[in-house]
Amino acid sequence: MTRIDDTFARLKADGKKAFVAYVMGGDPDYETSLEIVRGLPGAGVDVIELGLPFTDPMADGPTIQLAGQRALEGGQTLDKTLDLARGLRETDTSTPIVMMGYYNPIYSRGVETFLAQAKEAGVDGLIIVDLPPEEDSELCIPAQKAGLNFIRLATPTTDDARLPKVLQNTSGFVYYVSITGITGAAQAQATDVAPEVARIKAATDLPVIVGFGVRTPELAESIAGTADGTVVGSAIVKMVEEGKPVPEILAFVADLAAGAHRA
Repeated sequence: MTRIDDTFARLKADGKKAFVAYVMGGDPDYETSLEIVRGLPGAGVDVIELGLPFTDPMADGPTIQLAGQRALEGGQTLDKTLDLARGLRETDTSTPIVMMGYYNPIYSRGVETFLAQAKEAGVDGLIIVDLPPEEDSELCIPAQKAGLNFIRLATPTTDDARLPKVLQNTSGFVYYVSITGITGAAQAQATDVAPEVARIKAATDLPVIVGFGVRTPELAESIAGTADGTVVGSAIVKMVEEGKPVPEILAFVADLAAGAHRA
């Protein structure tokens, strides 16, 4: 059992939906990023998605692309992103951390070395958006053997023929992308999401979390009500881009979390 498994088991027992928050590691700088990450559990975040900045983030819209660019220009590296996980573990030993990004930095480091470092840093799971199920032997299966969950994305274009392949080696939870396109591009709609979540849940016992296009506490509540929880990323990252003070960012996160937890 990982921290992710434990968290979802606890939430299910309590009859609560999960709130997952995404932040880009190192945005706008390392110290501010660490302050935000450390403040997320107190703001009601159940799972933290920690973005690993990369130069070619093909699945991300302008908001998260720019966040990664700011982080890289500020000197953020894979090592510093792992340090953020270590920094959270100094103050919080229970909130799961999922590192989200692209395969290239991990491949460059070496899979075995990266997995050992991630495990030591307190990372619990990975979402690597550019590794399809056909490449599970690259990272997915080694990650699971190392004790990390490997979380797969399902999308509106994942049909019934493709879904079993997507779910085959997934663990922790399934991340359902509520819109077709990039992050932050459109607003999710609960009426569109609900039948897709039901279709996925009929094929797996894993929790299904919905992300992309969730921007307000009200939308977090309605989307979480269709699934096992919801993810907010771009709306939080946008506040960082605007230079909002950390307490204001965390207050916004707390409102989103409260919305999801009302579902």
